[in-house]
Amino acid sequence: MNDKQIKKIMIVGGGTAGWISAALLSSRFGSEYCEIQLIESDEISTVGVGEATIPPIVGFNNLLKLDENEFIRETKATFKLGIEFIDWNKKGESYIHPFAKYGTAFTHEPFHHHWLNLHPQGKAQALKNYSLACMASEQNKFMRPINRPGSPLSAIGYAFHLDAGLYAQYLRKYAEKRGVKRTEGKIVNTYLKDDGFIESVEMENGEIYSADLFLDCSGFRGLLIEKALNTGYQDWRHYLPCDRAIAMPSESGLTLRPYTQAQAHSAGWQWRIPLQHRVGNGHVYSSQHMEDQQALDILSENLEGKALGEPRFIKFTPGRRDVFWNKNCVAIGLSSGFLEPLESTSIHLIQLSLYKLLDLFPTKDFKPEVVDNYNRIMITKFEQVRDFIVLHYKATERDDSSFWNYCRTMAIPETLQQKMDLYKSSGVIFRENDELFAENSWLAVLHGQGLRVDSHHPLVNAMPDAQAENILKQIEEKVAEAVAEMPDHKAYLQSQCGVRF
Repeated sequence: MNDKQIKKIMIVGGGTAGWISAALLSSRFGSEYCEIQLIESDEISTVGVGEATIPPIVGFNNLLKLDENEFIRETKATFKLGIEFIDWNKKGESYIHPFAKYGTAFTHEPFHHHWLNLHPQGKAQALKNYSLACMASEQNKFMRPINRPGSPLSAIGYAFHLDAGLYAQYLRKYAEKRGVKRTEGKIVNTYLKDDGFIESVEMENGEIYSADLFLDCSGFRGLLIEKALNTGYQDWRHYLPCDRAIAMPSESGLTLRPYTQAQAHSAGWQWRIPLQHRVGNGHVYSSQHMEDQQALDILSENLEGKALGEPRFIKFTPGRRDVFWNKNCVAIGLSSGFLEPLESTSIHLIQLSLYKLLDLFPTKDFKPEVVDNYNRIMITKFEQVRDFIVLHYKATERDDSSFWNYCRTMAIPETLQQKMDLYKSSGVIFRENDELFAENSWLAVLHGQGLRVDSHHPLVNAMPDAQAENILKQIEEKVAEAVAEMPDHKAYLQSQCGVRF
């Protein structure tokens, strides 16, 4: 064995971040290569707000070789085709951000350029008509993609709504089977070496545990990354003014939606996440624009079923650590930063952090080039997601409250302003190759939030309007035919996944 090889990893904190970390790491190497210890306390509650996910979770589950139907049953999961945004641009308006492309590529120009040309002329239907995910969501239908070339049914993108607590338990079983050692208890001290690296942690019972590499999954507290290492934090409340959340489960409604709902209110927004056994609800709001009791009243009035528990109040500061990897400690999950649950990115950012850690897995000397590269990548990823979330607040016509007046007029990151300006001037959506949110996602939100273009791509004019109009009509018909073939979401869970309601 190489003397510089990492021989022990300590994961501080359980919950979603801790057990995702334990599951992925233990799937990549056995305990004979590297010992993995996870320390958590049953006395410390986890946030567990992030019950909605985005499509990369399917790839994560496949990487772990999880049985998807078992995963669905164990986590009380339902399928998710996208997110419906209600009252964001104007009261009374809504749109769906779908997890799949609109239409199809015509030639070299993306579909949306032809649509942007034809729709103002009255020669194209609403954008949603060209999206299977949007149309299926409206009818509460779902199926996994099938092998049928040329059919929209072969390109269905999906994610899950899941119970975060059950997800952590499910992954705990997975990780412990693969040699991860769980230690129950609270950490009361962290000891540093002379060079500032973490040497060990001391438990409440006096036990001391050491490791080579530490993963801080302790949540907002940042027990290692902040309390021990004083890493620093960038506060983004000037871009993302919401800093409070109230979570409350309720009884399920009559229909089981295959999508998340995000409904804007006067100083924030409310989520509705349908699970098999309940609906997860929450109100995210700005403490500068709304009192806690008022926020609770709004949430309570907008539950679709009877409340199943007491409300949980959560305080947070949107932003990120100055660096995600400091010395021999990597912050994973809420300890690294928080971008609020608007686009369901929390679980994905945990998994992405781990993928990049494995790509840049260190030796005991923790070469600065490795650490710096990881931080550069993760800072970019966080800022790209931040920009996409800020777009929802900035691009609005709402002027009915001090909160929305602030959002509509606030300064935004230059990177986002450039995207918005480019789209408005030409309909072009520019994104880096490895950005999380694809062109269809940006299109859904840019158009859904009311941003209209001044002109379309000039090369669209190379195709006669009549020809493009005919292609759009064919796409619309194909989508409608495919949706007609899809089963009801709840029925699909019962017949194909073995779910019992």
